[in-house]
Amino acid sequence: MFPTPPANLPPDPVAEIPPPEPSHAKPLSAFALAIVLASLSMLGPFSIDAYLPAFPNIQASLHATPLEVQQTLTAYMLAFAGMVLWHGALADAFGRRNVVLVSLVLFAIGTMGCAAAHSVHYLWFFRVLQGVSAGAGVVVGRAIIRDLYADAHAARLLSMVTMIFSIAPAVAPVLGGVIVKYLEWRAIFLFLFVYTVGLFVVCWRRLPETLPPSRRQPFNPRYLVHSYRTILSSPLFHLKSGVVAFNFAGLFVYITAAPVMLPRHLGLGPDQFGWLFIPAVSGIFLGALAANRIAGKMSFARQIGVGFCFLITAATFNVAYHLFLPPSLPWSVAPLFFYTFGMSVVAPAATLLGLDLFPHIRGTVASCQSFATTLLGAVVAGAIAPVLSDSVLWLAYGQLAFTVTALAFWLTARHYRSMLLTQ
Repeated sequence: MFPTPPANLPPDPVAEIPPPEPSHAKPLSAFALAIVLASLSMLGPFSIDAYLPAFPNIQASLHATPLEVQQTLTAYMLAFAGMVLWHGALADAFGRRNVVLVSLVLFAIGTMGCAAAHSVHYLWFFRVLQGVSAGAGVVVGRAIIRDLYADAHAARLLSMVTMIFSIAPAVAPVLGGVIVKYLEWRAIFLFLFVYTVGLFVVCWRRLPETLPPSRRQPFNPRYLVHSYRTILSSPLFHLKSGVVAFNFAGLFVYITAAPVMLPRHLGLGPDQFGWLFIPAVSGIFLGALAANRIAGKMSFARQIGVGFCFLITAATFNVAYHLFLPPSLPWSVAPLFFYTFGMSVVAPAATLLGLDLFPHIRGTVASCQSFATTLLGAVVAGAIAPVLSDSVLWLAYGQLAFTVTALAFWLTARHYRSMLLTQ
């Protein structure tokens, strides 16, 4: 059976967590469950990062303009953001496992369509299909974790998922660059299709259902409107979700600017994108490891404060360096290690604090959290990164502005909560 929180942890504010539905498959250990959930979450980074080095090849092959190819990313992000609002509500109504399996089927269809696209407009369409299905793993995975674990145990498992997941942003652009160098860009999507099919088989055979029918919520317009209204009318939800979203935007502005920044400002080829992604992902991994180690040893508020020390210091150094010196390796990418380290320390605590605002509809809350992060990411990819990518200094300014905004959200959330407690 799945491990349950020890007795000295506070109980769930709504009810004791019931056991998963019976399954004939051998139960997954916590580590195996983390691997499966991280593998589901990897669909997003593989969908974004793996094909970035292939932008020039896609442009030439499909006779498209650079802007049209850039918009394949924007189309994916907008579809991802729009549908991610519904994954959690569907999982609350129909079960976690069912939503994951259906989403994998749709993602596989969209991925094969991308590989077969003969025009950029067809590529847009199938990127949208990928976008509407890729977010299920992230959203439902958070809900599964919180179904099974509480407080420090949930934080540890969430940080473990982040550690494993962090492999994808490092591997994806390097793998994409190698594939496009020796094969062609369509092979990137064929690889992703094979990965998705394999993941479907594993989830079909081993992924448990953690939300029994007795705890499922009705899927009807009135209930959904009430749930979303309750969440979206909460200032604390917006503030705590904004902490994660704006910190992530500070990283994502570099990811989406990479096809311009790395060749133009640092003189790197398509198979050298690891210069940007390896420091960033190393920080994500080690920050998640640190969050895993300190879970339960300090309060979430203190953990978030420690993370922001790294975030603000890294972003400030990044601006200061590029104010006085030209872009160069490794200094133009080194601050990303410390930035993402801090981001990974902050994210598990801030995410769980948001989920626990509405414990009876955690799937829907997870959807709204992911929607906030992804919608801001779509704005960054479609509007902000194209403007800032002309200058590495502008990118550094953008990163600093995003994390300062996240810090302001966190401090405001603490002040607002204190006011509520004193009333």
